[in-house]
Amino acid sequence: MINLRFQFFRIIFALTAGLVTLLFITCTSRQSDEAYRQEIAQWHRQRIASLSKPDSWLSLAGLFLLHDGTNRFGADSTNDIVFPPVKAPARMGTFFLENGVVRVKIDPGVPVTSDGKPVTTLPLKSDADGKPTILEYRSLNWYIIKRGEQLFVRLKDRENPRIAAFKGIEMFPVDEAWQVEATFEPYHPAKMIDVPTVLGTIDKSPSPGALVFRIKGKTYRLDPLAEPGDKEYFVVFADATTGFETYGGGRFLSVAVPGPDGKTVIDFNKAYNPPCAFSEFATCPLPPEQNRLPIKITAGEKKYGSGHH
Repeated sequence: MINLRFQFFRIIFALTAGLVTLLFITCTSRQSDEAYRQEIAQWHRQRIASLSKPDSWLSLAGLFLLHDGTNRFGADSTNDIVFPPVKAPARMGTFFLENGVVRVKIDPGVPVTSDGKPVTTLPLKSDADGKPTILEYRSLNWYIIKRGEQLFVRLKDRENPRIAAFKGIEMFPVDEAWQVEATFEPYHPAKMIDVPTVLGTIDKSPSPGALVFRIKGKTYRLDPLAEPGDKEYFVVFADATTGFETYGGGRFLSVAVPGPDGKTVIDFNKAYNPPCAFSEFATCPLPPEQNRLPIKITAGEKKYGSGHH
């Protein structure tokens, strides 16, 4: 009788211990899930805060190709480069492009500054030289960008109505299943891949290797872009939601450089819209052909408004 009672208590203890363990695992899992959701929520808040700033991609107000020789600019429609009316004087000055070098001459009486100092004439560095020379007039600022062999004037407006109208970006529900482990298969040497752009050009960019991963039992690959020494890989990709639930020009991802074991994690919950989703004046890379996934990636940011380009 005592033995039966002992066996009974052993069974009860085992069941109780198992239940406690199950509850512990469940609670730990829920805490882990909640911590991850909070991480994605914080990442999303930072994205929204960044796009809400006066100098964000939403401040873009113009993109103008420079031609060899003289390029007059101002608000008057007879200029080579026409700035927004009301925001700028009819005549502001002239850009001179010669042998790939840009110089600006400001018309007398127009209070254009650079680094807080009045500008009359000035050689201009582009973003290809590191930090470009920024010119300012009231709420406007502009500088030279280089894309391929072409030079453009990029115009921004701190008072662009799009900034005030920005109400955030809708996202797919957070799902940890879209946080997938990837194996890095290096290219020796790094492979130069064709990356199309919204400007209709093709850039040659280095890819250090392929990120190989599995979703629902099938294997997929993405070619990231990176220069030697980068701490993160940059991925431009498209999927079966592209042009429907998500922006037609694809989405971007940042992926940590793989560790010594060749492993890293692709977190599609952090897939985000490129600048071109917010402005027709942005210049963006488009997904290389090999980065067009034939499945729906229902994670990360959805399309913003009607999109652009």
